[in-house]
Amino acid sequence: MSEHISASVSDGVGHLTLERPQALNALSYEMIRALTAVFDAWRHDPEVSMVVLDGAGERGFCAGGDVRELYMYATGGHVAEALRFFRDEYRLNAAIARYPKPVVAIMDGITMGGGIGLAGHASIRIVTERSRVAMPETRIGFTPDVGGTWLLGRAPGELGTHLALNSRTMDAADAMHAGFADAFVPSASIPHLLQALEERADPGTPSEIVMLFDETPGPSALAAARPWVDACFSAPTVHGIIDRLRAFAEGRADVAGAAPGTGDGSAHPADQPAHAYAAAAADELETLSPTALAVTLEAVRRARTLPSLEDALEQEFRAVSWFIGQHDLHEGIRAQVIDKDRSPTWDPPTLDDVPPGLPARVLEEQLHDPVWGNAA
Repeated sequence: MSEHISASVSDGVGHLTLERPQALNALSYEMIRALTAVFDAWRHDPEVSMVVLDGAGERGFCAGGDVRELYMYATGGHVAEALRFFRDEYRLNAAIARYPKPVVAIMDGITMGGGIGLAGHASIRIVTERSRVAMPETRIGFTPDVGGTWLLGRAPGELGTHLALNSRTMDAADAMHAGFADAFVPSASIPHLLQALEERADPGTPSEIVMLFDETPGPSALAAARPWVDACFSAPTVHGIIDRLRAFAEGRADVAGAAPGTGDGSAHPADQPAHAYAAAAADELETLSPTALAVTLEAVRRARTLPSLEDALEQEFRAVSWFIGQHDLHEGIRAQVIDKDRSPTWDPPTLDDVPPGLPARVLEEQLHDPVWGNAA
């Protein structure tokens, strides 16, 4: 058992807690192996009828995978170790999704990347007013994984495309609207929820118990933005998306459900926030890794057509196997996490320089052994 994982069983509830609050419970390989061992042990344990998964501290459930550990693997020539990390992590993600007992995941605070791989595939996913949920991989020259493309591809309209490309952070209302969460429980009520789960309050199924504490999180800004997000992010290329965002932001293009321009190129006052938001989204896309954006767009769209989570994980693994050796991932982690200068130098530097067939090749080419013996 890892020192960063605690596991206990009480009154039929297996309680798993990520215990690395100083690092926002970021997942190390040791933690992944420990979590896998506990889930395997509890699978057929008659003393465990449900599993509760949460994180220590008030700042976050899990900020993702340990990016510093990934950087060490990627830049130190330890590709085999990096691929082992991802294979085992993806198998754990799939095991949670297929677990024969209810898994209640409490995404209180920051829940990103690998944290979504754990909680996003659980049978009951809870957010609080402190939840901040995201797949932020494009900010480090990477692409969503841990089954993230599976969830993103099934978000309403083009919201998943926007969330993936812009690494947008969701609050509780956004996460529920996008299909990343099922219930909103105020953080102050979480201890009472855990007690009720152990005591099997009447009604007694985990879902029914959670509903006793479920509240309405308020309106989703993401849902309100959907008309123009659908119109802009449905463009066939990242270039096209940026062009549509610029046109909408400048009042040169109207979208269904948004206030029209005045006719002189200016925005209607009622729609100024949406135009500013679109402009900021375009600005951000122009600062991110062109390669990561191109591959991510293709990955999310392909994930929509895949028959299972395991197929999405296999596709993600093919992409990750390629990214591990690429300059942009190394540079992105360096700029955001190691040196923290926030000034990455991407290669290639522009979308025009990304070879047209590269995204398809990255997602299709099997560079290493798959996650499962045969691709799912």
